[in-house]
Amino acid sequence: MRVRVRHSATRFTSPWRPAHGLLIVPLAIIATTALIDINTPETIHLGPFLIAAPALTAAFAGPGLTAAVGALAVVAQIVIAALHGGVFTPNHEAQIAAVLVISVFLVVFRRLLDRYERQLGRVRSVAVVAQQGLLRPLPRRIGPLSIASVYIAAEAGAQIGGDLYAVVPAPGVTRMVVGDVRGSGLPAFGHAAVVLGAFRGSAYRNLSLPGVVSHIANASYWNMAQIAEAEPDCNESFVTALVLDVRDDDHSVQLVNCGHPPPMLLRAGHVRTLEVSDPALPLGLGAPSEGEYQVETFDFGPGDLLLLYTDGVIEARDRRGTFYPLADRLGAWTGADPESLVRHLHDDLLRHVGGRLSDDAVMIAVTKSSGVRGAAASR
Repeated sequence: MRVRVRHSATRFTSPWRPAHGLLIVPLAIIATTALIDINTPETIHLGPFLIAAPALTAAFAGPGLTAAVGALAVVAQIVIAALHGGVFTPNHEAQIAAVLVISVFLVVFRRLLDRYERQLGRVRSVAVVAQQGLLRPLPRRIGPLSIASVYIAAEAGAQIGGDLYAVVPAPGVTRMVVGDVRGSGLPAFGHAAVVLGAFRGSAYRNLSLPGVVSHIANASYWNMAQIAEAEPDCNESFVTALVLDVRDDDHSVQLVNCGHPPPMLLRAGHVRTLEVSDPALPLGLGAPSEGEYQVETFDFGPGDLLLLYTDGVIEARDRRGTFYPLADRLGAWTGADPESLVRHLHDDLLRHVGGRLSDDAVMIAVTKSSGVRGAAASR
């Protein structure tokens, strides 16, 4: 399962339009203003209040309805003028002209706003397609593994960011990566695309785990070097990443950690942080060889739950500045499957921060079915 969450819904089609029933309000303004003005002394002029009708209409309707309401306001002003001394008196001419000019301005403004909203909708639609192509939905099952994930965007309507993840099958193992690009927006999206492309491209070449990490690191380094050469003023960037293999034939997980928050293993209500003894540098800070990466092996058997995440989770703060206690909340969880865990952590995390994150966050929960061969790896 993959749950993709944002703090507010974003529409990518036409601009929002409410029910036509709202037109009652500007029409009532025109009728009420005209009736009151007609029945008051000629020295009292309420006609300028008519401009409120097209102004209100422009807030919820398109240029066509705005123009229609503006025209009604002008007609109402002409009727008032005809009944109060004549249309062609200087004062009434000025009032009619004011209502007409402002109504035309509101129609032009509404038309430009609609055009902008359509352009923004197209841009957001492209961003959605691009991100969905980059961050493909994780399979619910792959080999002996059950997987569930949640992605929480920091900003309403945000589509492009630097958090990345992928899972692919390889001979005898399921290979996974989760990472976080320093930065945001299109540059971070580009770096994430390079990392995921290198990971997916190398996963099927029967490379060792250090070979895969080396390939990804070199691709990231050369991509960032080219960007720095083309844009000397750009900020230095890098990618923290965790690359791991879950073996099919024994109860173990092998991983290389490149400056990323370590995964957590939940077993019988106890949480263990899988800290490596020799973490590597984040990706993009050099062009390392395969021999520079150290693989470390940990137990991971049936009944265990492995949680991968990005720093947007553990660096989330509440109003008092307290970080989200992921290990404690994971240890207090009493469920049995990855789907319920990611739902629980998603809801709990948003409660902790008051409904709004300052950084994108990804959580991936993995369990392994029984039936694999071999003894558990030691650590």
